[in-house]
Amino acid sequence: MNALSPILILLTAFIAVFLEAAFDGSRHWLGVQIDLLPSLMVYAALSSSIVTITLLAVLGGLWFDSLSANPLGITILPLFLAGFLIYLRRGLILREQIFARWVLGLAASGFVPLATVILLLTLKEAPQLGWGFAWQWLVMTASGALLTPAGFLLFDGLDHLLVYRPVKPSTFRYDRQIRRGR
Repeated sequence: MNALSPILILLTAFIAVFLEAAFDGSRHWLGVQIDLLPSLMVYAALSSSIVTITLLAVLGGLWFDSLSANPLGITILPLFLAGFLIYLRRGLILREQIFARWVLGLAASGFVPLATVILLLTLKEAPQLGWGFAWQWLVMTASGALLTPAGFLLFDGLDHLLVYRPVKPSTFRYDRQIRRGR
């Protein structure tokens, strides 16, 4: 891993949070604002270090909370837990399988909003719970599951495009002696 990968992940988180706040297309059509940070956390947990996961949770959570009605910092812990739990078992996860990406996106996109609501309830905030919340949670979970494999395709393409790949050494050795005889 090089320094470009964490920078691209954090830049994408910043742009994703900005686009979520600036454009209301999904909010008008579905009544739900789609959250891209859990999908991005799945990619970071499978592809980056724990430092990148922590930076994404802290900065992404603060950016998201500053542009939403959430108390500042409430989203940091659910994002970090989602990324850390995947990071612990990433050696066992089949990263290249689209189904595994889909399942992890489904789990993370479902876990983060529920954990945020639980934290809001423990802080004695008054989130609006009901059938509307159930609809929003289902749409956010399904959209996160669908967008996670697309995020992997985007970042793998950027990685292939922008990161230097070392050349494999050839089997020919320049220092060997060639003996010619009769």
